[in-house]
Amino acid sequence: MPEIAAILVDYNAGEALVHALRSIATDLAGRSWEGVVVDNASADDGAAAGVAAFAPAVRRIRNARNVGFGTAANQGIAATTAPLILTINPDARLEPGAVAALEAVLARHDDCALAGPRILNPDGSLQGSARGDPDMLTGLFGRRQLLTRWLPWLPVAKRNVVDPASLPVGESHPVDWLSGACLLGRREAFERVGGFDERYFLYWEDADLCRRLRNEGLHVRYVPSAVAVHRVGHSSRTAQAASIRAFHASARLYYETHVAPGRWNPRCALARLLLAVRQWWHLRRLAP
Repeated sequence: MPEIAAILVDYNAGEALVHALRSIATDLAGRSWEGVVVDNASADDGAAAGVAAFAPAVRRIRNARNVGFGTAANQGIAATTAPLILTINPDARLEPGAVAALEAVLARHDDCALAGPRILNPDGSLQGSARGDPDMLTGLFGRRQLLTRWLPWLPVAKRNVVDPASLPVGESHPVDWLSGACLLGRREAFERVGGFDERYFLYWEDADLCRRLRNEGLHVRYVPSAVAVHRVGHSSRTAQAASIRAFHASARLYYETHVAPGRWNPRCALARLLLAVRQWWHLRRLAP
């Protein structure tokens, strides 16, 4: 039986997918592992040959339409059997020793459901993959917002994006939310909460998963000693307007599910208005 299952959801990732698979194969050399690439109807089927190069360890599921990240990830998980599940974006790659460091943390903490690495941008800068639970201010103090860069010392900024420099060296740390770009988790934990919530087509499904796991009495841990590199937005570049709409639809779903539940909650109306304005602004910036 394989020890680890690697799940990648592909949508027009192209050559980046091959680099991701190569980094996994290198990091898991000598280990028993299985990989599944779930292709969400990519326009270019050129990745087929790249995936075939990693057979028989890796196989491919090709969907007739784009079913969204959560649904596709759950497909991949259901098609595997390993007790540990590595979900990683096709535009990300592991640095040597990443899986071993994440696995060691899971082994030390029985109630840890997910472990996530320190994620870097391709230029080596920190991506901010450990975060606090999203709230109304996350839209202003998220990891890519100007206010976070201008005022990183504010408590709200530090809560939304955890700075590894503020943490003890060489340790793992419980956090609210880990980026779904790269996660190592226990299959039993995924199954306990029903996997990713498939209502989230794209974005925020990682925040939702971490929150539901924590509601079950489990926790998630940030592991700075494990490193992955992630090129943000590589796949979504081919459908930018659709990605912007999906981001805001998922943000609204998360807010109405976890932050301000209740059909008539007045905070929901305010959140819908703010998200609608934010979406309009980002779509407007796309216009030629």
